Amino acid sequence: MTKKINQTVLIVLLFAFGACQNTKQVKESKLHVIASSELQWTGVAVSQEGRVFVNYPKWSDKVPVSVAEIIDGKAIAYPNTNWNDSDKPDSFTAIQSVVVDKKDRLWILDTKNPQFKGVLESGPILYQFNLKTNQKEKAYAFPKGVFTANSYFNDVRIDTSKEIAYMTDSGNGAIIVLDLKSGKSRRLLDNHSSTENEVDSLICDGHKWKNSVHSDGIALSPDRKDLYYSALSGHSLYKISTATLVNEQLSDEQIAIEVKKVMTIPATDGMLFDKKGNLWLGGLEDNSINKIDANGKLVQVVQDDLVRWPDSFAEDKDGNIYFTTSQIYLPENLRQSYDIIRFKPE
Repeated sequence: MTKKINQTVLIVLLFAFGACQNTKQVKESKLHVIASSELQWTGVAVSQEGRVFVNYPKWSDKVPVSVAEIIDGKAIAYPNTNWNDSDKPDSFTAIQSVVVDKKDRLWILDTKNPQFKGVLESGPILYQFNLKTNQKEKAYAFPKGVFTANSYFNDVRIDTSKEIAYMTDSGNGAIIVLDLKSGKSRRLLDNHSSTENEVDSLICDGHKWKNSVHSDGIALSPDRKDLYYSALSGHSLYKISTATLVNEQLSDEQIAIEVKKVMTIPATDGMLFDKKGNLWLGGLEDNSINKIDANGKLVQVVQDDLVRWPDSFAEDKDGNIYFTTSQIYLPENLRQSYDIIRFKPE
């Protein structure tokens, strides 16, 4: 018993030490670093009350906590240490993203694929947490066939009007559609050209990052009529109507012909539609943040050395945009602290 308590305390201390407050404004920059960590994070989510959540992917053995809330600049295990103890049966395993939807529900996507060694027998799980009680409300599992042996469920968006979740599979390109009412899920656009990687490497800030990652970033249009997505290893932005994706009467071929290429974009990891209809994108190759405005024009908004692989995006109720820097392209010996950065779009 004493040994177990000591282990829990050690985890908390290690994790609290790994993140520290940093609210400084960078000189002559619109970027505010609100938190930093020695541990690599990917996803970021912001609630309607301004609570900030992050997740740490299980890409190595150095992941003492999977999901955390940033409180006073420090990362505190969320919802508690038990959920972040992978030795427990009902706990997080390999979290890739966190998202807060328009109903202020927190969604946590567990790939169940630690260190890319293959999906565990249980398969991926999408958790729904109640932010008022900090309790799990639901856990959605997926049958084999919807996930494959090397699946890596990456990002998720929630249509709160129809109660549908859309996810990308970046391990084996596809779009996953989950009916949150029935729990039924389907795998669509499996190995379609739009969900597969286009290149096998990117040159990011002078560093060659050699990898082939399929469908990754995903965004739901403000009117919920279209789903936008792209492969991480690529430069093409695609969209497809959500009416097509939820129509179970359509064949794979009928769904595929409804995919439309929107435009060529900078290589991006995550993406997000804001309240004004702008689609925010990263710029992995040149340390930038970009947007496609409501008129369809691609604009570079920020280019800054702080933007070291912008990974995921979130928006708060005041319209501030948040993103994480995961520095994936850099060798570990060249990485600096991982940041959560906030800025106010003009």
